[in-house]
Amino acid sequence: MEFFFEQLINGLAVGGIYALIALGYTMVYGVMRLINFAHGDLFTIGSYLGLTILTAYGVTAYLGPFAGVLVLIAMIMCLVGIIGVILERVAYRPVRQADRLSAVVSALGASIFFSNLVMLIWGPRFRVYPDDILPRITLNILGLDVPLLRILVLAASLALMGILYFFVQKTKTGTAIRAVAIDHGASKLMGINVNRIISLVFLIGPALGGAAGVMVGLYYGQVNFTMGWAFGLKAFIAAVLGGIGNIPGAMIGGLLLGVIEAMGAAFISTAWKDGIAFIVLILILIFRPTGILGERVADKV
Repeated sequence: MEFFFEQLINGLAVGGIYALIALGYTMVYGVMRLINFAHGDLFTIGSYLGLTILTAYGVTAYLGPFAGVLVLIAMIMCLVGIIGVILERVAYRPVRQADRLSAVVSALGASIFFSNLVMLIWGPRFRVYPDDILPRITLNILGLDVPLLRILVLAASLALMGILYFFVQKTKTGTAIRAVAIDHGASKLMGINVNRIISLVFLIGPALGGAAGVMVGLYYGQVNFTMGWAFGLKAFIAAVLGGIGNIPGAMIGGLLLGVIEAMGAAFISTAWKDGIAFIVLILILIFRPTGILGERVADKV
C-alpha cells in the first residue's frame, strides 16, 4: 500500500503541472473555439526564462530558496503572460473573423516560430536546472516518505488553480470571461469589451503555462526546446479528458491523467508511460467525447 500511495502523490504532483498547462488550452478554446498550438511552446519559454533568471541573477541566493522560487514563478508568469498577449494581438486577432483554418495555420506557425526561437537562443541541447535550489528533504507523512519538492509542486499547482477558479467564478471580470465564452455578440451588447477579455485570457493562460514550465525544470532538473510538444500534448489530452472549454474539467483531467500515468508506469511498465496518455485519449473520444464534465457545462467555460 505504501508504494501505491507514493505513486499517487507522484501522479498528483505531475498531474498538477498538466492541469496548469491544460488550463491555458481550455481557456483559449472556451472564448475563441481555437486550439492554441503555440501554448506548449510558451510553457517551454517559461522554463528557459526561469533557468536564465536563476543562473544569471541568482534570485534564490538573495531571497532564500522558498521566497526566491515564489518570486521567480511570479516573474515568469508576468513575462510569459505578456508574450501570450502579444501572440494574441499579432497572430490571432487579425484572423479572428476569418475561417477556422486560417486561425489553425496561424497557431501552427506561431508554434514553429517559438520552438525555433528557443532553439536559437538557448541551443538544441538539454539544459540543466541547478539541483541545490530547494533543500532535498524527505518528509515522513503518515508513514510515507515524500520528497518536499513533490509536495511543493503539488501545493503550488493547487494554489494557482484555486486562485484561478475563485477569479473566474467570484469576480466581475471572471463573470465577463464566462459571458464572452458563451456569446461574443451578446457580451458586446452588455457592454463587455470582448477584445480586452480575450487579451486577459491570453495573459492568464500562458502565465499558468510559464509557472508550469518553472515547476517542470525544478521537478525533472532539465529542460529542452522540444519538451513543449510532449507536455503540451499531454495537457491537451487532459483538457479533452476533463471537457475542453471547462476550467474545473481541465483541473480534474490534469490530475487524473497524472495519476493514471504514474500508476501505469508503476504497475505495468515505464515504457507505457507516454502510451497510456494516448490510450486515455482514444478511450475518452470513443466513450465520452465531451469529456468527464460533459458538453453542457463545457460550453459555459
